[in-house]
Amino acid sequence: MMTELNIAGVYIAPIVAYGVAAGVLFLLCRWLLTIVGFWRLVWHPGLFEIALFVSILSLLVLSFP
Repeated sequence: MMTELNIAGVYIAPIVAYGVAAGVLFLLCRWLLTIVGFWRLVWHPGLFEIALFVSILSLLVLSFP
């Protein structure tokens, strides 16, 4: 399990690091889905984007115990 991150003497919760990593991966996935034209098939893009981000964040949290 990941412990607190110490950045310049400030302790940061591990979920912040997971959130930043998930954000970067989400932007990469979003960019790739835009290139291949996937958004034409999605009924509600905003809802799909939230679900994609939560899925990526959950996979990161569960992958690094």
